[in-house]
Amino acid sequence: MSKAAELAALIGSGQAQGDKNLIINGAMAVAQRGTSSTSSGYHSVDRYKVDFLNFDQLGVTQSQSTTVPSGEGFSNSLKVAVTTQETTLDANELFIIRQFIEAQNLQHLAYGTSSAKSLTLSFWVRSSLAGKYSVMFYSADGVRSNLQSFTISSANAWEFVTVAIDGDTAGTINNDNGAGLQVTWVLAAGTNWTGTPHTGWGAFVETDDYAFSDQVNFAAQTGDFYITGIQLEVGDVATPFEHESFAETLQKCQRYYQKSFHYSVAPGSATASNHELQFSFGTATTLIAGAFVVLPVQLRANPTITFYDNAGTSGKVSKFSGGGARTDNITLNVARGLENRINVRIYSSSAAGVGFMYQVDAEL
Repeated sequence: MSKAAELAALIGSGQAQGDKNLIINGAMAVAQRGTSSTSSGYHSVDRYKVDFLNFDQLGVTQSQSTTVPSGEGFSNSLKVAVTTQETTLDANELFIIRQFIEAQNLQHLAYGTSSAKSLTLSFWVRSSLAGKYSVMFYSADGVRSNLQSFTISSANAWEFVTVAIDGDTAGTINNDNGAGLQVTWVLAAGTNWTGTPHTGWGAFVETDDYAFSDQVNFAAQTGDFYITGIQLEVGDVATPFEHESFAETLQKCQRYYQKSFHYSVAPGSATASNHELQFSFGTATTLIAGAFVVLPVQLRANPTITFYDNAGTSGKVSKFSGGGARTDNITLNVARGLENRINVRIYSSSAAGVGFMYQVDAEL
């Protein structure tokens, strides 16, 4: 087949069109919150939630890494490092990486109809522990899941993995801004999360369908797990990874999380006042500032807001006449339905000017 014919075939199948990847930040390029954290949850690479639940010994560092597969065009990966092992995996312990995909971005999958489309997940992975791993696809609207496995054959070597699943003809994905599909990579799971999973799509049972009982226990050793180049696309075949500009990826991520700090500064860091939004007013005993901040990208939903002074202290603002943190009464709120702005009210007993920084979180 000629190159022109190949391109025509790809266009006809939809595989050559932009935005084929349903995963955001698959190349791990964006890390607005910071590049490293020892906490569970959203704390490093954008859109990836690294959860280690109910452990009593486990130490984990999640970070944006520059360790990548050679020659594939990637600059970053998500690294999950066990720094202190869990000697015994208890029944309720769970160690996972996951991304939630917004439901209204999945309507073309036609779930719940006879035309439901198949999906192919592909990614590059490297682990200090070879063996069988689980990857779960979960639809919250229909409470349905599809559990698959992949095998890392050699420790500490990059491998390319593909996982294909059929469309869910009996499932449901609502047309809203909630979580339509969750993709979860399981690194360790106690017996409360494993059992006898059904084949393909079916009703989700937490104690059966989260992970295979014979998968590896990554928490039992100290070592590193890397992943990058994640792509989830319509069809039965993994096509080449869809690289996009940093600016495009950042804008997609900002629908779910934004900050006023410079990109390279983690929220809560002590920073110079030129990172702040500043208001200048005379002395007052009541309301001194009422304004709104227009956000660069409209958020998925009304966010959780955290404000910081220039010392990195949350819940406070700074006074930039003389410096230092203020302790005045502050009311900060977002009006319902205005995902594109923050409404700010600042009350003070003595003010020659105030400044603040913020982060807004609308993650799924």
